[in-house]
Amino acid sequence: MLGIGTIAKKVFGTANDRKIKAVRPLVAKINALEPEFEALSDEEIKQRTQAMAERAMGGESLDDILPEAFANCREAARRALGLRAFDTQLMGGIFLHQGNISEQKTGEGKTLTATFAAYLNALSGKGVHIVTVNDYLAKRDAEWMAKVYGALGLTTGVVYPQQPEDEKGEAYRCDITYATNNELGFDYLRDNMKSELSQMMQRPHNFAIVDEVDSILIDEARTPLIISGPAQDRSQMYADIDRIIPEIEEIHFTLDEKTRGASFTDEGNDWLEEKLSQRGLLPEGQTLYDPESATLVHHVSQALKAHKLFTRDKDYIVRDQEVVLIDEFTGRMMTGRRLSDGLHQAIEAKEGVSIKPENVTLASVTFQNYFRLYNKLAGMTGTALTEAEEFQEIYNLGVVEVPTNRPIARQDDNDMVFRTAREKFEGVVKEIKEANEKGQPILVGTTSIEKSEFLSKMLTAEGVEHNVLNARQHEKEAQIIADAGKFGAVTIATNMAGRGTDIQLGGNVEMKVQQALAADPEANPDDLRTRIEAEVAEEKEKVKAAGGLFVLATERHESRRIDNQLRGRSGRQGDPGRSLFLLSLEDDLMRIFGSERLDKVLSTLGMKEGEAIVHPWVNKSLERAQAKVEGRNFDTRKQLLKFDDVMNEQRKVIFSQRLEIMESKDLSEIVQDMRHQVIDDLVAEHMPPKSYADQWDTEGLYAAVIANLGIDVPVMQWAEEEGVDDDVMRERLEEASDKHMAEKLAAFGEDTMRNVEKQLVLQTIDAKWREHLLTLEHLRSVVGFRGYAQRDPLNEYKTEGFQLFERLLDSLRTDVTQKLAQIRPMSQEEQQQMIAQMRAQQEAAAAEAKARATTAASPTGATAREGFVEDDPTTWGSPARNDACPCGSGKKFKHCHGRLA
Repeated sequence: MLGIGTIAKKVFGTANDRKIKAVRPLVAKINALEPEFEALSDEEIKQRTQAMAERAMGGESLDDILPEAFANCREAARRALGLRAFDTQLMGGIFLHQGNISEQKTGEGKTLTATFAAYLNALSGKGVHIVTVNDYLAKRDAEWMAKVYGALGLTTGVVYPQQPEDEKGEAYRCDITYATNNELGFDYLRDNMKSELSQMMQRPHNFAIVDEVDSILIDEARTPLIISGPAQDRSQMYADIDRIIPEIEEIHFTLDEKTRGASFTDEGNDWLEEKLSQRGLLPEGQTLYDPESATLVHHVSQALKAHKLFTRDKDYIVRDQEVVLIDEFTGRMMTGRRLSDGLHQAIEAKEGVSIKPENVTLASVTFQNYFRLYNKLAGMTGTALTEAEEFQEIYNLGVVEVPTNRPIARQDDNDMVFRTAREKFEGVVKEIKEANEKGQPILVGTTSIEKSEFLSKMLTAEGVEHNVLNARQHEKEAQIIADAGKFGAVTIATNMAGRGTDIQLGGNVEMKVQQALAADPEANPDDLRTRIEAEVAEEKEKVKAAGGLFVLATERHESRRIDNQLRGRSGRQGDPGRSLFLLSLEDDLMRIFGSERLDKVLSTLGMKEGEAIVHPWVNKSLERAQAKVEGRNFDTRKQLLKFDDVMNEQRKVIFSQRLEIMESKDLSEIVQDMRHQVIDDLVAEHMPPKSYADQWDTEGLYAAVIANLGIDVPVMQWAEEEGVDDDVMRERLEEASDKHMAEKLAAFGEDTMRNVEKQLVLQTIDAKWREHLLTLEHLRSVVGFRGYAQRDPLNEYKTEGFQLFERLLDSLRTDVTQKLAQIRPMSQEEQQQMIAQMRAQQEAAAAEAKARATTAASPTGATAREGFVEDDPTTWGSPARNDACPCGSGKKFKHCHGRLA
């Protein structure tokens, strides 16, 4: 009996059907304009672009311009590429423009689909970003589609890593910019670390089309982008904390060796507070439970781990005054590897060797929060419906399934389940041989490099010729995938292989033409293309007769999307094809989700060696298991995002403040307000309102005024005058500090002083933000324990994160005021000293480079200095630390005998 939902869908159609139906009139309107645009000359097509851009910038909505823009773009693409867009591609373009994800099957031409929405939105003059999964695809698509945009009179740019700054700036200023998600995110972070507006690359975020949107916004969104750098030197803090730990008693801490965790007991916390206060590490009146103590608590915990869980000559050794980790599996030294989060520094403090600074996060952003910066976001992929809920909830993106241009003719077989992995792989080889004998091309999907190589050995033993693709080189990947549709081809690939490259039956014409031209540059391109097209067409018919592309998967992924991507490589544009999944009870997904019950059932059925169970119920139960895993992963990502949203709000405030400061020519008022606020705070602290004169701390105020404002004024005498209260004191201090800064202004000059103020404010904001990020990281790592006290960790993180941010803003005012109070113009003598120091540093660097070159030139063939005696340093001469050692070893002196001296 049919359910109510099923009956309703039959009567009213699905929501997706209604969306498709709604855009059909628009597609008809575009098609009706086709004859008009076909009659235009190449120059007139560009003129139409200019006219539409003027209308868009004049305030006309892009929706009104859409039919003409799409008709113009279709005609330009037909002339530039020889491709006339299908109606389904126009539909996809409309959905992209509306800010949706357009789900189009493999081979439906997503690259061309994107040009329509990109062109229309570029008319506003605000720029469009097209985001790809790797640099190869960004460059390939930009080069390919630039022909279309060029024919329309628009500019195209591509952004890639290690690109020269001026070239990258030019690419961002283009109408359409192709780039990877990583490079866009990093450039956003780098822009917000610049000190001049002219150095910033990106324009305001207008519109982005994300290709392979599920891969970028879901799979890769698990880890944030981080720019890190060396932290401030905390070596003294590590050393001070390290002196406390040996005094600790067993009642003060608990160990969990299984998880390598260590924590303090309540007695331990009380004891610690006392010890840290005695040593001046914990400020008076502050407890370990205060938000400001998060970093201190973190370092104390790391010191405890270093002493109680890491053993010398077992977990690490000390060699040449350096802590070197030992691999617990091989027993080998792991030179260059360091423990993170300050643990390595804690071990260095324990062993009394020099403490190297940690790396610290300078800036970070998650892909979720980066892509939510865009005014409008859209995406394309072959598989998005299974994650529609996540796209809607996190990115506010709807998913629309665009119909295929031709009906799908692929045959999707039910899964075959074997009892063991060995039987499964034997079944895979058998299926490959059967299909290969009739010339049917086969794409075999594996879940890991190891398994693809194992299967390759089995096929080699059976004498089956094949290609193995481990997705390491993008160019090689494109080539192998382009040949995967040839008659008799066998390709073993990882499940994700070949995204962005079509598997065309009979082979890829474009690739073949490129190869032929590379082999014979003198050949006529048109003749070559005609010949190759005929060869491919002939081979395509042979492949179709053999059944089309056969996708054979060796395992189910925990996400249905990945399975659908692999399956979707076959059956493009109405071609015949077949897909089959071969599984075993030893596969990860089967093992985790109830394979014991299935194993009993199979044993009861008396299945013989090499037999497989094939039934639609197995497919259904597997899909339910996958849906559970997807739901769990979604919840994890959602929880992580909630924590990052706390930081994101603060990031937006800091970045917008930086932008305002960079745009300002004169910060004198802002700096004065900061200074007056510091005075307010100082007076309120030392002369509380409504207090009596004998309760005032005038000595403390005098010291604080000198430290923070750099002025020596008679605060104590003022306080003794008749009628002086906190308001009068505040006014006098403001007047004195303003006069002091006016004198500095006269000494520096207007332009220099304004520039100094701007750079100082920016540098202070950056330093404070870095410290704040580190504190938030430490808070995030320990806040989960609040759950044991029936307190919500997220709410705790929000509250304390907000308090920390408020303190950041307060300390920012104080720091800027202090630094400006301390700066003074250099005297002539100081300037000369500084120039001399810089020259000396340059000469030393040149001498070191020369010494390095000498050492490199005579590594082991070097001879000892004349009269050199091993045990008598007086015979060594007086080599500099970076000179070659006089013993003739070829090493630098500091690494050889200089180390022993």
